Amino acid sequence: MMMLRKAIAGTVRSAYILARLAEERLRSGVAWWPLAPGFVANPYPVYRRLRERDPVHYSILTEQVVVTRYADVDRILRDHRNFSNDLHKARSSRGSLATRKKLKPSMLVQDPPDHTRLRGLVNRAFTPRSVANMEDFIRATAHTLLNKVEGHDEFDLMTAYAGPLPTLVIARMIGVPDRDLDRFRVWSNHLVRALEPLLTPEEEEQVYQNEQRLADYHRGIIEQRRRSPRDDLISRLVEAEEHGDKLTLDEVIVMLRLLLIAGNETTTNLIGNGMRALLRNPDQLALLRERPELMPSAVEELLRYDSPVQLDMRFARSDLEIGGRFVRSRTMIAPAIGSANRDPERFQRPDELDITRSDAGNISFGRGIHHCLGAPLARLEGRIALEVLLERFAQIGFGKRPPRYRHSIVLRGLEHFDIRAIPRGCSAEGPTGA
Repeated sequence: MMMLRKAIAGTVRSAYILARLAEERLRSGVAWWPLAPGFVANPYPVYRRLRERDPVHYSILTEQVVVTRYADVDRILRDHRNFSNDLHKARSSRGSLATRKKLKPSMLVQDPPDHTRLRGLVNRAFTPRSVANMEDFIRATAHTLLNKVEGHDEFDLMTAYAGPLPTLVIARMIGVPDRDLDRFRVWSNHLVRALEPLLTPEEEEQVYQNEQRLADYHRGIIEQRRRSPRDDLISRLVEAEEHGDKLTLDEVIVMLRLLLIAGNETTTNLIGNGMRALLRNPDQLALLRERPELMPSAVEELLRYDSPVQLDMRFARSDLEIGGRFVRSRTMIAPAIGSANRDPERFQRPDELDITRSDAGNISFGRGIHHCLGAPLARLEGRIALEVLLERFAQIGFGKRPPRYRHSIVLRGLEHFDIRAIPRGCSAEGPTGA
């Protein structure tokens, strides 16, 4: 009986979704449902139709205005005076918006002057020097992870390499002991779901529970660092001060939560999406092997081509206009970063991967006052992760199991990605790509 009820509920829900999408298509000539299997696998054809037919598009199912052109997305992300990050200014209260309103707010969802104060204090702790000092550790950790898959014809790049590497790096920076890393990964994997607009009740509960567990864990370490500072990010956050101001205990805890999520997910997706893009474009992979000095520009192009962050979120402070379209005050707005990075009005041949691209300017780390604080670290980790892969393996190709993207809206990353990697000094028939 229970299975029958679930089947009926699933059928009703599917019918409702199809009906609302049909209504949306009649209104504007295009529909947007980011959990559709085809969109998850490849969102870029839908983005193209949105840019061409309805670049400021109201999504009935998600209650968002989806903005897809580069110029409009760039304007929204830069203009914090007209487009707010404060969740309580939104009309909608569904999905993760309701979930995130119940969490203690990070600077990611705050406006000036609160954001200005927090960003200024954290900048003192998250310095370029502290990031640069991580290079040797990142490289050594990348080699250690690949040592563990030696002798395997195929392995899952995500679980063996792209996932653990950023976790180990941010844990080292924050000051998390090695014995706690497994719990750290679990907390991160659950908390990152709070960024998604559509959550199940079960996912919401997991977010709440893991937020509390992580807060309790950090509270104990923070108290230790107050008594005995170390050379880690927790100590620097505790000591951070500007104009006589300091972070409170709750603010340090929330900041560490934000850094954990941002420090893991974006870089994991950059490594996975980037490697898949290179394997699907073997000429670009061969060029990168021939000219390793192109790696920094290759990382920028990979960020543009298949962005780890696909959507951001803002709220109109007042009635205003976007791209010629009227938008009411407090409407939830979704700047589509993934679409902006493929806009032909900004990039030549936007659907082609070109690691020598001269028209740089991806929006993958945002713009304006909310530009990603960890962007330098993500770029460093992405560069080293790809360098080590190409250094260790003479041939890299797709494994037998096709790669699959996770069902998420804001973040775009692979659930699994099996690769066949032939170490230098060995020879084998390479697999075909997909």
